[in-house]
Order: sequence, then structure tokens, then C-alpha cells
Amino acid sequence: MPETSPSLFRSLRGRVTGLAVAGTALALLAPVPAMAAGAQAGATAAATATATADPVSVLTYTTKERREALAYWTTARIKAVGKSVDLGPTGPKAKPYKGATLKTVGRLFFVNARGADTWCTATAVKSANRSAVMTAAHCVRMGSSPGNTNTSMVFVPAYYKGKQPYGAFAVRSAATPRTWENDSLNDISALVVDADKKGRELTDVVGGQPVSFDRAVGGTVTALGYSATRPQLGEELLRCVGTTKREHGTQMIPCDLTGGASGGPWLADFDATTGKGKGVLVSVNASLDSLEPTKMYGEVLRSTAKKVYDKAQKS
Repeated sequence: MPETSPSLFRSLRGRVTGLAVAGTALALLAPVPAMAAGAQAGATAAATATATADPVSVLTYTTKERREALAYWTTARIKAVGKSVDLGPTGPKAKPYKGATLKTVGRLFFVNARGADTWCTATAVKSANRSAVMTAAHCVRMGSSPGNTNTSMVFVPAYYKGKQPYGAFAVRSAATPRTWENDSLNDISALVVDADKKGRELTDVVGGQPVSFDRAVGGTVTALGYSATRPQLGEELLRCVGTTKREHGTQMIPCDLTGGASGGPWLADFDATTGKGKGVLVSVNASLDSLEPTKMYGEVLRSTAKKVYDKAQKS
């Protein structure tokens, strides 16, 4: 069975809008009525058949494309993209992260399917190839639209006010659930990045957060992201802290991070004040409840998310 309910999928297809400013949108999620039993069963069967046949879709970027991506994201361009988006004042729940430097969390820059420069948030994670990064699927491609994919993807860990203390890593490939590509279900992605200019793999440089699958919903998490709200405008890492609850087939915390924070990690067993603790990744920022958000939603990481992660870490 797909991790996100078919009734939620139908709502997303018909009613979701985005914060259409330079593409830094987090999808907007509205509460939805349940589908009729017959329609729900049919949608479940169709989604399950798609996932069973080919559960993971992989985008790849050529050596030339990766080289061009690194050249594209100059300091001036990064500065310009931040100034091009203003989604209003930072909300009361989102606070600047002031703990120890999180080397694993950074900005993910790309050109979206509409040709606009933009960014999400992403996290280096422990992996067999020492090169995997977790983010949201909508940071890689539009849902329910197989041809609309993002390009010129570059991950900058520990980005802060223009500084790139560990350099930039070009994205070599991006795995997303086939259910996201076709049906806007399971908003999770795992990227593989190139080694840095010195030939070092990502997690050899910045470390990696452990990832937990099938973790029970209900614990305290810290959600992090480079939100395009002022005064930060994507230049600083913001955080929300809350207790997860099940809602609409996903999990939710009270949070008013917004566009640009997409894909940012939900870390359990983590002290948001000091930055200490394991910081186990249990989800990523995926969607909001409104244009003036009070809730952040993230997928519960189950079997589909594990398949996406495994595809990336074994690449």
C-alpha cells in the first residue's frame, strides 16, 4: 500500500497550489474528505501496481552537466536568488538555529522545471557510498508530471550568509519514488553527489546523519530549513521544534517554515539549542497547511523511502 493515502493524493492533484515565487514552493496541503470506498480501493490498486512494477525513478546528470552546474552557481548568482524571493516575515515558530554548526545540512541550488533559479534544503546522510543526500521529491521534479525535472543541482553543506565552508558538490543522480513521478505520492528523494575538488566523498568531509525507517510517530523532532522569509531570505538556517502527530496519512509538527525549507531534515534525538545528539533523520519538510502556515507535514519513512535511499546509497 502506498505510504500516502489515495484520498490525500486526489486532493493534491485537484487543489494544491504553490508559493510560485522563483519556484521555492512547498506544496500546500488542505484537509480533505475521505473518498468513497470503491474509488479509494481503485486508486490504491493503481498506485500499488505502479510501485510494484518499478518503485524508484532515477534522474542522472552527465559529467558535462555537473561541471556546468558548479560553474553556474557563482557567489553572485546565489546572492541574487536569495534576494529575488521574499515570502514575508519569519513566523513566530521558526527560530534561527544557534547550536553547533550542522555540517550535514545545506542549501540545494537548482534550476527548476520552469527555468527559474531556486533552492531547497537537503541533508548528508550515512550511506554505503558516502555520497547520499536526502531531500524532498518536489525539489527534484514536479509531481504527476514525469517530464518536468530540475537541472543544475548543487549541494552546499553548512551554507551560511554566503559562506561555503565545505565547498559545493554537484548532484550526479536523484532517486524519487515512481509514485511521486506519476501520482504525487511519497514526497521523498535521495541524491548522490560527486566527490569534491580534492576527490573526497561528501560524508568523509561533513559526516552524515543516520536515517531511521518505520520509526513510530509521536516523538519530538527539530525541523530545519533555509526558509525564504525575512530577514534571513535563505541565508541562515531556521528551525522549528515540535512533537509529531499523524495527520492526512503523513506526520505533522507545528511549524511556520516556508518556501526554501523544502527537503530540510526532521531530526529526532537532537538538541536544537546545542546541536548535540545523534540527530536521526526521520522525515523531511514536504508540505504546509496554508499560505500562512501553522503546520509542516512530512512523510512517514516506510518501505518506499527505504527503496529510494537504498537505490542512492548503492549507486
